[in-house]
Order: sequence, then C-alpha cells, then structure tokens
Amino acid sequence: MKYILIVLASMLVMSCGKDEKQEQEDKGHAHAGHAEGVRLSTKQLTAMNMKMDAIPKRNIASFVETNGELEIPPQNEAVVSTAIGANVVSIEVIEGDEVSKGKVLAYISHPDLIQLQMDYNKAWNQLQYLEKDFQRKKRLYEEEIGSGREFQKIDSDLKSMKGTVNGLSAQLSLLGIGVTSIQSGNILERIAIRSPIDGFVRKVDVNIGQYVSPQTELFDIVNLEHIHADFMVYENDIAKVKEGQKIRFTVGSSDIELEAKVYSVGKNFEENPKAVHIHAEIENKQGLLLPGMYARGKILIGDKMSDALPEEAIVVEEDNAFIFTVRKERNQWVFEAVEISLGKNSDGWIEVIPKKRLDKEQMVVWNNAYYLMAEMKKEEAEHSH
Repeated sequence: MKYILIVLASMLVMSCGKDEKQEQEDKGHAHAGHAEGVRLSTKQLTAMNMKMDAIPKRNIASFVETNGELEIPPQNEAVVSTAIGANVVSIEVIEGDEVSKGKVLAYISHPDLIQLQMDYNKAWNQLQYLEKDFQRKKRLYEEEIGSGREFQKIDSDLKSMKGTVNGLSAQLSLLGIGVTSIQSGNILERIAIRSPIDGFVRKVDVNIGQYVSPQTELFDIVNLEHIHADFMVYENDIAKVKEGQKIRFTVGSSDIELEAKVYSVGKNFEENPKAVHIHAEIENKQGLLLPGMYARGKILIGDKMSDALPEEAIVVEEDNAFIFTVRKERNQWVFEAVEISLGKNSDGWIEVIPKKRLDKEQMVVWNNAYYLMAEMKKEEAEHSH
C-alpha cells in the first residue's frame, strides 16, 4: 500500500511538471505571435489600397486662417475696343480661345473708315505737291526772282499739311491700318480688331452687325500665366504676417491643396472689414485656376518641420497612440505596432514622436491603421486560447 502511494505521488509530480511546461510553451507561442505582428499578402495590400512610405517631414507649425480670391495683375488683362465707331462684320474667336498678341479677333467696317483713308490719301498727295512747290519757290526766292510773300505762304501751307497728314496717319495707326498701301490708292473696306496681349478670350460682348462706338467693350482678354492669390488678413493677425511666408490653400470646391508664397503685404488698412490685403505667388499651379475664384487657406507663421503622418495612420486607444511599421518577408508583408507620442495637428496631419528609435528609411503605414490593430488583437486572442 505504501508503495502504491509513492508511485501515485511520483506520477502526479510528473503530470504537473508537464502541464507547467506546456503552459510556458503556449505563452511563448502567444508572445512570439504578437511579436511577429500582422501578416498580409501582396494581394491583400492591393485590395485594401494600403499606402506605405517613410515618415515625411511636414510644416505643422502655427498658422493664420485666411480667405480671398484669385486675381491677375492689371498688365495681364485687356479690354478690347475700337478707336472709331463702326459695324462688326465678322467675329473670329469664341470664349475660351487661346490667342496671341496681334491675333485677329474681329473685323469692322463703316463708311467713316473709308472716308478716313480717302482723307489721308488726298492730304498725302497734296503734301507731295506742296513739297515740290516749296522747293521751287524757295529757289526762286533765294535767286531774288520770287517774292518773299509767296515763299512764306507756301512754307506755311506745307507745315499745315504736314500736320494734317501726321494727324490722319496717327488715327490710322490706332486702327491698325498701314499708310503705305493707302498712299498708292489702296483703300480697305474693313479693318481688323487685334488682341493686344497673349492670353485667353474671357468674354465676347458683341454680335455680327452690331454698331460699336469707341467706348464699347468688344472682348475681354486675360493672361493666366501670372495669376496669383489675394488674401485678406484681419486686424488681430496683421503683425504675424510677413513676406516670404508660405500659404496652403484650396480654391472653389476643389480639394487639391495648393501652395503659395507671400510676396507683398498691403499697406492700406481697410475699415470694412478691418483687414489688409496680401498677395501670394502660386508655386504649384494645378487644375483650372480663374480670376475671381474663392480661395481659403492657412498662412504658416512658423517654420518648424516635424515628422508627421495622416490621421488614418494613427490608432489611439485610451491614453496610448500607435503607428505601424512594415517590412517584407518572402511573399508576405509584416506589420508591427509602435507606440508614439502625439504632437500638433494641422490639416489632417499629426506630428508623431516614436517611443523607440526608427531608421529614416523605415517604411510605415499611412492608412488603415485601425484595421491592422483589429487584426493584431484578433491574432492575440487566438493565441491566448
């Protein structure tokens, strides 16, 4: 009987030792599973549209909110009219057309245009006669054959006619008509209205057959090459803004973020609203940018570059925050959680400070962080059973 008890006790000790060893092995496996993180195939990554890259530097310093609109300098906009009343006989462009300086926009015609050319031709021919007559009478006067009175009269007539010819020539020049052909007797029935600058046709304000006076606006041409942003900075923030600062902004309903640089701060303080204008050169022109478009953005008044990630890259649980590093092992991608401290938040980007050192080239996840955390918890729960 004593022998049997000893054997049973020995078996019980061996059994307990075996259970403890098995429990330690299970715990070891569970710990190893957590350390390995979440594993995904390339196919799974593609399906999830997973974004991965190194942690970028981003300026998330303090900012001043602002709004305004897009504008162009006065020298890059032109309103086209005619220098004489006439009828529009042809329109050669439509709104949105790109035009170069000197391109024909329309043709106009009117009896007054024809009469102006005829008046010039008559005056020019008269001038030729008077110049010859002047030379003849000057020679007679110098030889004391002709009278001084006649010479003075021809001199006066010649100067008067030169003035008339020069005046008519200036009018024709304003209309874009060359005088050389008119001197030969060639009269144009219609003349061209040309673009004074390179750009795009923003407006066409006339119709064929319409009579237009010199004050009538025919076309509006705009050159978008130098389009810039004009923002308003309110009284409380004026002292914070200066030339050279960066602005991140969007226009209209677009979500494309544009960047600009302040090149001029207005010196005129407006009363309603109490603000000054600032002008900023757009550095990454994208999409359709037109004068008058509403713009809203943030003027960066600091210059601190920090490690930052999009909000989708960060998981916050209670008082802890995590991001996920990623590495490739054969045909799988391995994701591991790294605890971080959170910094400033700006435009959907958050400053991140990892609690363990990461290489500059270390790839991290930029989105789907909550999905990865859920998968990691799911694997840990499976290992714990």
